[in-house]
Parts: sequence; structure tokens; C-alpha cells
Amino acid sequence: MFRFIVRRLINIVISLVVLASATFFLMKAVPGNPFLNEKNSQATIDAMMKYYGLDKPLWQQYLTYMKNLFQGELGESLKTPGRFVTDIISQSFGNSLKLGLVAVVVSVIVGVALGMIAAMYNRKLIDKIAVFVAILGISIPNFVVGSVMQYLLGVKVTWFNVAGLAGPMDYVLPTIALSALPIAFITRLTRSSMLEVLTADYIRTAKAKGLSPMRIVLRHGLRNAILPVVTYLGPMSANVITGSVVVEKIYAIAGLGKFFTDSIANRDYPLIMGITLFYAVILMVARFLADIGYALVDPRMKKSKGG
Repeated sequence: MFRFIVRRLINIVISLVVLASATFFLMKAVPGNPFLNEKNSQATIDAMMKYYGLDKPLWQQYLTYMKNLFQGELGESLKTPGRFVTDIISQSFGNSLKLGLVAVVVSVIVGVALGMIAAMYNRKLIDKIAVFVAILGISIPNFVVGSVMQYLLGVKVTWFNVAGLAGPMDYVLPTIALSALPIAFITRLTRSSMLEVLTADYIRTAKAKGLSPMRIVLRHGLRNAILPVVTYLGPMSANVITGSVVVEKIYAIAGLGKFFTDSIANRDYPLIMGITLFYAVILMVARFLADIGYALVDPRMKKSKGG
């Protein structure tokens, strides 16, 4: 296990370096200038380019950025002078994190519950309803779900606010929009895994002892059936938290997604790089923790991982 952890940490560092390099050069390859607008004269543009070091050769800009990156410096925003990228991320990520964590918890609870119920009532009406819900969740993008619910439940019947996170009820609509796809995927994972587990010999033994179906599923089946969900939990958590960009835009939530979309539109290079790397770290750490969690749930993985 120790060797596995060390290897994964080394892979994370290498992946971040490759991602930072690729993002840097792709970003620079896009035509345009972050200071080019009708208000700035050519002299002003040249002065700002020189101030931020954007007039230097590309290889010098790259080496300077990577040197600062290894020192933990992400630079200063080009569009909001005086504000550093690290400050913007730390101040705005709170709302994105809270919304993402709520969506993750809801996704796991609802998805596992629906999958278990569908497996217990295989090929019956409840199972068909659960499968239908899962298909809808996978088929409809979250921005469509968010926009439709915002219009129907926020504008038409005014049950919820259409923007902001002022109170607990304001989390309902964006949480549903964010968790629709994970719920659908977890439901299908749990259902298929539970159906396979329910045919095992130890399950038949538990049935022969007269245990109730619910007790068999919760006590004997869930531990093994939930392994695929544990594997999916890491990337799902990262995808939900980092994938809230569009949902935050729809519901006017002051999270990191707003700054990310604005930085792309404004060609704010340091902010684009900083947020991209920050999201990448979340994704990689989540996958790393998921692998460790999988090894803890399934002892066989400890041997296969070299622990």
C-alpha cells in the first residue's frame, strides 16, 4: 500500500506538470490580446504587456510561469489588478464546495437507495420506474434540468428563489441539477452490482436462515454491491464540484465557476491557468482517495496494490 501511495503521488505531480504545460501553450496559441479593447491605446497595451512580461519570448514566459508555480505562486489577475489568483480561488471556492458536497451526498444516498430498491424488485414496476429515472438523468444535461426547474419552480410557481444561496432552500434546485446525472449513474451501478451479489451462495444461505429481504440486502449484500460506487465516488465528487460552472451561472451563484467563465472570456491567462490547475488537483486527489477507499473496503485490493 505504501508503494502504491508513493507511485500515485509521483504520478499526480507529473500529470500536473504536463497539464500546466499543455494548458499554457494552448492558451497562448489562441489569437487575441487580453488588453485589446477600444479604451486602450497601443502605447497602453504595450506598457501593460511589458509590465506583465507578456512581451517576452514564449519560452521565457513558460519558464517564468513554471518557476513561480513550483514556488506556489499562481500570479496576479490581468483584469483585476492587485488581486492574486490564489486569493480569488480561496474567496470564491467556498460556495462551489458547499454546493458540490451537498450534491455528492444527495447523489450517493438517492442513487444507492434507488439501485437497491430496483434490484430487490427486479423486473417489477418499481424497478422499471427506477431504470426510467436513471435513463432520464443520464440523457438530459444539467443545464437543461437547471433551466427547466428554475422556470417552472422558481418563476411559475415561485416555490424557490431563482438566484443565489441565501438560505438552505436555495440549495434545492441547483443540487437537483448537479446530482441528476450522478444519481442516474449510481442507480445503474448499484442495481447491476446488487443483482449479481444477490445470486451469490452466501445470499442463498442467508435466505435459507429466514432473514428478511431488507436485512439480507443491507447487512450482507450492500458491502460487496457498493464497491463499484466507491470506485466511482472519487471522480464523481470531483466532477460534481468542478462541473458546477454552468449551474452556478444559471442560478447566479457567486462561486468559482463565475470567475472561470469570465476569465476565459477576458483572456485572463493567470486566472485561467490557476483555476484549471486547481480543478485538476481536486480531480486527481479525489481519484487517489477513491483508490485508497476501495482498498479499505475490499481487502483483496491491498495485495494487488502492493500493500
